[in-house]
Amino acid sequence: MKIAKRGRIPGFIVMDVMRAANERAAAGADVLHLEIGQPSTGAPSKVLAAAKRAIDNELLGYTEAFGILPLRERLAEHYRARYGVSVDPARIVVTPGSSGGFILSFLAAFEPGDRVALAAPGYPAYRNILVALGLEPVEIPTGPDSAYQPTVPLLRAMQEKGRIDGLILASPANPTGSIVSAAALAEISRYCEEEGIRLISDEIYHGIEFEAQAATALASSTSAVVVNSFSKYFSMTGWRLGWLVLPEDMIRPVECLGQNLFISASALSQHAAVAAFDCTDELDALVASYRRNRDILLAALPKAGITEFSRADGAFYIYADVGCFTNDSAEFCRRLLAETGVALTPGMDFDPERGNRFVRLSYAGATEDVAKAAERIGNFLA
Repeated sequence: MKIAKRGRIPGFIVMDVMRAANERAAAGADVLHLEIGQPSTGAPSKVLAAAKRAIDNELLGYTEAFGILPLRERLAEHYRARYGVSVDPARIVVTPGSSGGFILSFLAAFEPGDRVALAAPGYPAYRNILVALGLEPVEIPTGPDSAYQPTVPLLRAMQEKGRIDGLILASPANPTGSIVSAAALAEISRYCEEEGIRLISDEIYHGIEFEAQAATALASSTSAVVVNSFSKYFSMTGWRLGWLVLPEDMIRPVECLGQNLFISASALSQHAAVAAFDCTDELDALVASYRRNRDILLAALPKAGITEFSRADGAFYIYADVGCFTNDSAEFCRRLLAETGVALTPGMDFDPERGNRFVRLSYAGATEDVAKAAERIGNFLA
């Protein structure tokens, strides 16, 4: 029997690395996980308590496709309090993780064959979901000069080579941790509206910032789609819950798609997530630990001979150039895991053209583990 071409997308390499790390751990060897992009802590205590109440008191059947109203209202209040932006709860869609949000927004915003721009390096699932849906990813090579982010001049240069129908912009970004300033985001938003380019703003790492607060595209665009998630700042990766904020013209199309594709997001996760916004003290303490972990690595990497890396202003990643040691980052990561127990992700996951000389380090784990990993990396490279 045949296998459809849309099913022949590349794997997510970081998951392969995690499997290899878990196999090592199962064999009795120690592993320091700097490969996977998730907090090492579970959901906040009030979220767990809310989940237990929901199990005891709620039917936990299907919800509306857009999610339960109390959660959408809390999300609307979140935008008012954090960004000073007014959002009608009718524009908010609770989704099965941010991944479900990307699928819904891509299907509603683009036709098969449309060309969607995204930064390279960037989150590989963008590229792979686009391909699976019959869309064409147009990768914009970025580097330190633009903080690994798209800019209007870079977009204009890509348009000279062919039309651009959409742009995915992530701030803070995976794998670099870079943030687009409010002024730069407003400039990109204006350009996209003028050119008829649908902006998809990935804001799933909002709340994890170490310098300036990341801006939302909602402050500068009426046509952008915002994607967010409870996985990162809210430390709820396994609950598989995200959300979209939609422009008016996409509300009904996304609703119909959601009804047919997913029916609804997990009812238990939705009821629990209402309490997430009462956990900022606990969550901000986690962000403080990420800052400490980042600073450990920023001090240790140059001593180990790794001197070129992203600024890491947010999220919990550093994207580092190891080209002075290797031209094969996959083999570099394989050897590092085998010889030291430190798991990193090769850059090929994020940039198929140039990622052979880069690795991503995730510092969302325990500070003690990050310090041990930094020491082992230094010894390995010495």
